[in-house]
Amino acid sequence: MAMNIGAGNSGDTEVISDINTTPLIDVMLVLLIMLIITIPIQLHAVNLNLPNGNPPPPATPPEVVRIDVEADGHVLWNGEAVPTEDALESRLQQAAALPDQPEVHLRPDKAAEYEAVARVLAAAQRVGVTKLGVVGSEQFVE
Repeated sequence: MAMNIGAGNSGDTEVISDINTTPLIDVMLVLLIMLIITIPIQLHAVNLNLPNGNPPPPATPPEVVRIDVEADGHVLWNGEAVPTEDALESRLQQAAALPDQPEVHLRPDKAAEYEAVARVLAAAQRVGVTKLGVVGSEQFVE
C-alpha cells in the first residue's frame, strides 16, 4: 500500500506513510535477469587459430649441445668436463653468437643441487641462448 491511515474511530487522523518496495524489487529483478542474460558465458577454454597441415622438416637437423649437471655439481659440455663457470659461459656465448643457434639440452642429475642447475640456466640467459630445453625429466617421476 502507498499509505496507511490510522484507526478511523480514534479521532486521530495522522497519516502514516510507508514506501511501497514491491515496484523497486520488481525493477531490480528485471535488471538482474537482463544482466545475467547479457553477460557471455565464461568458458574454461582458449580459442586458438592454429595452422592446418604439417610444416616441412628442416633441411638439416639442428646441432644439439648437451649440458649435463652431475650430482656433485660438476658441469659437462657434450660429455667433456667444464672446469669453471667462466668457461661454461664463454662456450655458451660462442654457441649463442652462431647465426643458427644450436639447441641446448640441459640434463640435470636427480641428486644435483638446484643451485648448480640454476647457475647454468642463469649463464645461458645472460649470454642470450634462446633454444634451451630441460631433458631427462623421466628420472624425477616416482
